[in-house]
Amino acid sequence: MDGVPRGPEQRRPGSSTEPGTLRFGVLGPVRAWRDGEPVATGSPQQRALLAALLLREGRTATAAELIDALWGEEPPSQALAAVRTYASRLRKVLDPGVLVSESGGYAVRGLGEGALDLAAAQELAAEAEKARNTGDLCHARDVLNRVLALWDGETLAGVPGPYAEAQRVRLEEWRLQLLESRLDMDLEQGCHAEAVSELTALTAAHPLRERLRELLMLALYRSGRQAEALAVYADTHRLLADELGVDPRPGLQELQQRILQADPGLAEPSAPMAEPVAVPVRPAQLPATVPDFTGRASFVRELSDVLASASGAEAQVMAVSALAGIGGVGKTTLAVHVAHAARSSFPDGQLYVDLQGAGSRSAEPETVLGAFLRALGTADSAIPDSLEERAALYRSVLDGRRVLVLLDNARDAAQVRPLLPGTAGCAALVTSRVRMVGLAGAHLVDLDVMSPEEALALFTKIVGEERVASEREAALDVVAACGFLPLAIRIAASRLAARRTWTVSVLAAKLADERRRLDELQAGDLAVKATFELGYGQLEPAQARAFRLLGLADGPDISLAAAAAVLDLPAEDTEDLLESLVDTSLLESAAPGRYRFHDLVRLYARACAERDEQPPGEREAALSRVLDFYLATAAGVYALERPGDRLVHHLEATRYAGLHFSDRQEALDWLYSEANSLLACARQAFGTDRLRRGVDLLWAAKDLGESGANSKQYESAAFAAKDAAQAVGDPHSEGRARTALTNVHLVAGRYEEADEEARQAELLANAAEDPTPLFWASNDRGIIGLNQGRYQDAEQHLLRAIEVSRDDENLAGEASALCNLSRVHLAMGRTSLAITLAQQGIGVYGRLGTTVRLANAKYALGLALTEAERPRDSLRELTEALDMFRMNRQRLWEGTTHFRIAQAHLVGQNYPQAAQHAEQALTVGCIGGDRVRAGVLTTLGRALYALDQTDRARVCWLEALPLHEQAGSPEASTVRTLLSPLAAA
Repeated sequence: MDGVPRGPEQRRPGSSTEPGTLRFGVLGPVRAWRDGEPVATGSPQQRALLAALLLREGRTATAAELIDALWGEEPPSQALAAVRTYASRLRKVLDPGVLVSESGGYAVRGLGEGALDLAAAQELAAEAEKARNTGDLCHARDVLNRVLALWDGETLAGVPGPYAEAQRVRLEEWRLQLLESRLDMDLEQGCHAEAVSELTALTAAHPLRERLRELLMLALYRSGRQAEALAVYADTHRLLADELGVDPRPGLQELQQRILQADPGLAEPSAPMAEPVAVPVRPAQLPATVPDFTGRASFVRELSDVLASASGAEAQVMAVSALAGIGGVGKTTLAVHVAHAARSSFPDGQLYVDLQGAGSRSAEPETVLGAFLRALGTADSAIPDSLEERAALYRSVLDGRRVLVLLDNARDAAQVRPLLPGTAGCAALVTSRVRMVGLAGAHLVDLDVMSPEEALALFTKIVGEERVASEREAALDVVAACGFLPLAIRIAASRLAARRTWTVSVLAAKLADERRRLDELQAGDLAVKATFELGYGQLEPAQARAFRLLGLADGPDISLAAAAAVLDLPAEDTEDLLESLVDTSLLESAAPGRYRFHDLVRLYARACAERDEQPPGEREAALSRVLDFYLATAAGVYALERPGDRLVHHLEATRYAGLHFSDRQEALDWLYSEANSLLACARQAFGTDRLRRGVDLLWAAKDLGESGANSKQYESAAFAAKDAAQAVGDPHSEGRARTALTNVHLVAGRYEEADEEARQAELLANAAEDPTPLFWASNDRGIIGLNQGRYQDAEQHLLRAIEVSRDDENLAGEASALCNLSRVHLAMGRTSLAITLAQQGIGVYGRLGTTVRLANAKYALGLALTEAERPRDSLRELTEALDMFRMNRQRLWEGTTHFRIAQAHLVGQNYPQAAQHAEQALTVGCIGGDRVRAGVLTTLGRALYALDQTDRARVCWLEALPLHEQAGSPEASTVRTLLSPLAAA
């Protein structure tokens, strides 16, 4: 980075200093430490002397230079004596030999490596610049964040004198350059929404810095906020004219024009990809490569690089690549393609054999070696009988030659070993459904299915561009139904190509039926089911049972613990079975301890379960066990997060145990990592005898809906639960499902729908004498009434919720209702009572130790304190709530709290902070959907207006107004009033 300040030579930042050595800091107050303990640096002038010496890079400063640095043109009469006194005092507290006298001046020498924070910053900045120049933006950003973290407030804070002031300005400018560089990389990597909040605060702090304005315009534009981006330019143009009498610099003007023209080049950052190097293709003994080979560029490069390591002039090793993957994934096609591409590097020949490892009678190595030796010119009479002798002769014949051997469809490593050339300059490509972990020195490659783009390209090549172009969406449905498996795509495309009367939509409709899909995916002698059958037929009985039963469970993947529940086996035995299925490529290892099926393999596994699993009741038992596992574990997580909450005591009983956590973060890790699989398990229970447990699983995992992380999936499951309960006439389940739906609507700000669901849940809960949904329905109706301005109704519902919670000895529920009642009284102008009720709720939660809901209580108290015009107290409570929400991964509540903090800063007239927190609320999202977003935009506009960013404020209010009007909010008239003077201007 040009203009990086220089400092003393130090060891690479991050390395530890020697014991007993000193460390110094100038990026903040001037400080010193010895072994982590502060060292007294004396008066401000004494610190100024130390700073001047530290910043001279070990060079000597004369007495005259130091006097000028400390006092400038008007030094005191005893300045020289003062400098000597300061130096003497510093010498006493620093290590011997650090502060030296030389030629009538002074210098700091002999510092330990890594001893000055500025030197560490310089090295890190250079590392970041190098990473950026090489295209490693992730590393560059991380390093720059480490650089910026070294600052601890204002540089040389509190240090007097003209020299310190000049250095302060210089280093602050450097810090801003670093910050701009990091923000620029943020935008290059698509983090525009996150950058808006930080840039809003920075432009408020540095209003005349045009580069920050330019970055803010680009971040807003990429966040879909074009009008605000243009408003930033208008504010900047006006400010520069008023303050400096100049126009914005050309770069800013050009960006405005590009935004006005919606220049596609601004939409997203782009990073050019290196073009793959073409390799001449000349077939030999290899099978013909398919003419429509598509995609797989990264695998082609990877395998080609391995082959190149064996074929170069200086090659000293034989290269072996073992390519593994599910049947039909295209292992042979890829291997043949790569082998043809590398043919010119192996001029002495290419050998090929299908080892038939997936069948019941795989090829014997002796037979294969005989064929290879004949192909290499060995007479039949010279070929020995035994495997060992043939292998030795084979290696002798290949000595000095450059030959590529393609061993296709291998059974295992034992079959492959005798067939390897073993000579430098030769290479072997092996394909197998089994991972060749026992093949020493092999480069292992796991081949996955195609990307959607590659799959569509292959389908188009076979069917024809014209037919696909007119039905692109249907074509995407086809390749998705094929699970992006090349064999399945080729079969489907071949069927369509052979039937000119079919449309792509007809084929998509046929593949949409999961129960018929495998039967549809066959053409001529190609069939997906037959490919899978070969692998299934080779499994041991325990493996086959695991394969069948695991395929029954819905969800994108399954954890080891959940799989153990499905199989009713200890975790150790389950892991051994699952890993053996991974080795056969019938199962994939999604991550450590997680496994998944390819979609078509899952369908095949389920078909095998229906056909082979005996007794048939074992299928239902397996699904019941995994549901019990999820429900028991989720209930434990809920209880750990909300001690004292009675909900867990009203859940359906389980027979299969779940996991137990003592650490809250570990419990939350489990909940969010299992979210998709857990919700899929709940949905799979609807419409069966497992309905009640499925609904209760939704209930116990309600954080998934409220956090914002999995809201859409949770909402879909809640609707399905209600429909299933209605279909079988189960009021108990329906009441609980409607309670879950109420929460979904509340999170989204759909209060009319929420009130209807809560009203129905209340009726059903009364009929079923089910206290828990009765409490939640009353509590939720209180919240709804509050948001709709029906304060008397809200108060009655919340008083009812308190009564029900006390009858059920549900202290946590009572505290929740008290906090919500606080907000109702606050809306009715009873601020003191609102504060009292919120404090009562905090007291109850404090005794229970409920962290998540304690955050809600502090949030309620913070609102009341804001209304009481006690911004400092309000900010304390809201900031604590924010930290708790963040710790518990309640993202939407986190955003909502940012909004309330912004309002508190408005009350305290801290407008830059108000704008920054409002921007964070927009980026993160809030409970209440567009209704609350309108409030955030209104608040942001107020803060920007106070910061003299009137054009951008106007854009925010114009966006907020229709949202307020759509919600029927009285705030709409307030926004119209705010807009009136701007419109007149």
